[in-house]
Amino acid sequence: MKVSGFIFAAGLGTRLYPLTANKPKALVRCQNKTLLDNAIDKMWECGIRDIIVNVHHFADMMLDALRQHPHAANIRISDERAYLRDTAGGLKFAEPLWMDSDLLLLYNVDILSDIDLSKLIDHHIQQQAEATLAVRHRLTQRYFLFNEPDRQLCGWENVKTGEKILAQNAGKQDRLAFSGIHVINTGFTHAIPSVEKSSITRFYLENANHHRIIGYPHDADQWLDVGKFEEFRNLLS
Repeated sequence: MKVSGFIFAAGLGTRLYPLTANKPKALVRCQNKTLLDNAIDKMWECGIRDIIVNVHHFADMMLDALRQHPHAANIRISDERAYLRDTAGGLKFAEPLWMDSDLLLLYNVDILSDIDLSKLIDHHIQQQAEATLAVRHRLTQRYFLFNEPDRQLCGWENVKTGEKILAQNAGKQDRLAFSGIHVINTGFTHAIPSVEKSSITRFYLENANHHRIIGYPHDADQWLDVGKFEEFRNLLS
């Protein structure tokens, strides 16, 4: 079974300003390497050799950096310079780039974690899921809801606004925060209706009642979203 990687790196990086005033967030350096290099290295370590990176903000700088990357990975570019499509739209737009892959490992470029990606992929295959989301018990505003004990996606909740979406009936629910890392069957991406701007969160919720979308808790792993300037500054202090 062939697994390709997809790194979401096209964002404007507004939460990391002023570090992104003259560069894309993917090229911000942290722990002696760029966030882009960190994501590529994580995929390389688990055996992924075909990697897709979407670009938009400071795209020329991204292309230069990718040409200089030391690994022998086959890196393909999904060029969103004309129109930033968000996560689901960007994934659909890049479909022609993974023609022979069975699975995609999706990774937000601003995530630092020691999660074992091979175990995540193996769990996805063993559970025969369409999509598997790495999740954690942590404080945040927005949560995915999973039924217990199967950990199938059944909803979403914003605890600040009180908004709640139930995708299917469920009994006891576990509230878990998304880690920005997930695995999806390439065949499942055909269900994304359009290359227009759309969110992968909404796509998962709209399909949770008819497809097996599960959570993969990884509370024992280190994890940090460095996409916010304050959190990034705390990491360096």
